[in-house]
Amino acid sequence: MLTLDKIYHARYILKDTARMTDLIYAPKIKKGLNVYLKTENLQNTGSFKLRGAYYKISQLTEEEKSHGVVACSAGNHAQGVALAAKQAKIPAIICLPEGAPISKVEATRSYGADVRLVPGVYDDAYGEALRLESEHGYTFIHPFNDELVIAGQGTIGLEILDQIEDADAVVVPVGGGGLISGVAYAIKQLRPDIKVYGVQSEGAASMAASLNEEKIVCLDEVITIADGIKVKEPGDNTFSLVRDYVDDIVTVNDDEIATAILTLIEQHKLITEGAGAVPVAAVMFDKIPAEHKNVVCVLSGGNIDVTILSKVIERGLMKSGRSDTLVIRLEDKPGQLSQVSTLLASLGANVDSVFYEKASEGTSITDCVLRINVETRNHEHIGFIRDALKEQGFMLLD
Repeated sequence: MLTLDKIYHARYILKDTARMTDLIYAPKIKKGLNVYLKTENLQNTGSFKLRGAYYKISQLTEEEKSHGVVACSAGNHAQGVALAAKQAKIPAIICLPEGAPISKVEATRSYGADVRLVPGVYDDAYGEALRLESEHGYTFIHPFNDELVIAGQGTIGLEILDQIEDADAVVVPVGGGGLISGVAYAIKQLRPDIKVYGVQSEGAASMAASLNEEKIVCLDEVITIADGIKVKEPGDNTFSLVRDYVDDIVTVNDDEIATAILTLIEQHKLITEGAGAVPVAAVMFDKIPAEHKNVVCVLSGGNIDVTILSKVIERGLMKSGRSDTLVIRLEDKPGQLSQVSTLLASLGANVDSVFYEKASEGTSITDCVLRINVETRNHEHIGFIRDALKEQGFMLLD
């Protein structure tokens, strides 16, 4: 059984390994709210997962340690287990889904773990880890459905209560549910007046579906840029804890997540992965009840692959009205491109790229299509530019 004593014990065990991450005031996230960011993206290994993994391994018997450990992960739990195992001087085998970001795979290897890439998603890696446990007698370190792992994650709740006295709500990412189970349990035991909200990606909302159905639901597929919370099925322990201690689960889509990542980069110089940004996305896009004024967002991790980051930034720019693609039908004659570019410059739009297509079947033989990617200020600016082009007689195709 999870107890408050275990969470306090975990905090003691973790005092020299997991840092007490800063709680940063973020006034620009949402007008009218006092938003605070719990920066677990700056934790050792770049994620909160170190807390639960380290505490779990610290409590293993010598017999359990002698067999070595095996774990499954989308990346962050892997690094936590690998580091904890290295410090405990025991071997670790980590099963990761083959689509895990390269940065997370290499970081796990850097701690000395034996990495096994498994076709599919997290749940497939989980099945392989269980097979290895049964076949070789390894000690399995579950990423979320374990009371000691949950107790380790619960230390974040204790830290939040130490760092802010007047919080109205705490917003937490949810994948399998280990993080929010620990945080919600700790907070509700000590400050039951504080609301705790979970956030999932629309494409991987297994906990939300389970709560709605009042039973554990396994999704057929999960699709989201937030790989850290890309879980088909929550655990029985986490389902029970979330049901009992979490006030609500909300969802955000990938465009909203991308916008949150971009906002954190631009406004607070903080890099988060998709899973780490979902609480900010929920606040930015009004998924959390408006009556809460002091809101803490747990940024669960910052281990985003740089190749994905560039795509996410591009998506975030589009979602926030910072970029647009104009598709314009023109008459194929000299001076047309010059007129368009001159007008765009006068309207304050910066041309990022230009693509020119000759006439296609179904259009006039003298027509061409111009695709221009432009940098803009906001959605209002985009509307202003499009209206001005139409007023000048240009035909927009989208």
